[in-house]
Amino acid sequence: MFSGKTEELIRRLRRAQIAKLNVEIFKPITDTRYDANAVVSHDFNSIHSSPVENASSILLLGSNTQVVGIDEAQFFDDELPDVCIKLAEKGIRVIVAGLDMDFKGKPFGPMPALMAIAEEVTKVHAVCVMCGSPATFSYRTVDNESTILLGEKESYEPRCRLCFHGSVSLSE
Repeated sequence: MFSGKTEELIRRLRRAQIAKLNVEIFKPITDTRYDANAVVSHDFNSIHSSPVENASSILLLGSNTQVVGIDEAQFFDDELPDVCIKLAEKGIRVIVAGLDMDFKGKPFGPMPALMAIAEEVTKVHAVCVMCGSPATFSYRTVDNESTILLGEKESYEPRCRLCFHGSVSLSE
């Protein structure tokens, strides 16, 4: 979290729109943090999207779509990789953003499978709030063991591997 994933997704999709490509954008219907019908970054940049119940709903897109953007991919069901393959095999460019690990540091939802089949993977990193190193983990600051907990700065903070696992304290 806080690494710029959604910001990068929006940037890439806007470039496709500038190129006059037909773009459709999807997010899970459960993601209502900023706007029910838009993908919104933590910096409040946004782009219109269609909230969908499940991955297979993405296949109902318009016939002239050239680029598909998908945000918060980790919240989709395990059909998402197959959906992305079907789209790619139709010649549609697919751009996906999501967390690769959950708050326990374990692979998250369909992300490992998506990363395995992708032609290109760009991992962006936040800055560790403890030591300033590149942060690859989302440390949950609230007491909740549910795998899915929609939240922002009040619930999560970015941490590097050492700070995530408690190897470094604030006094060091």
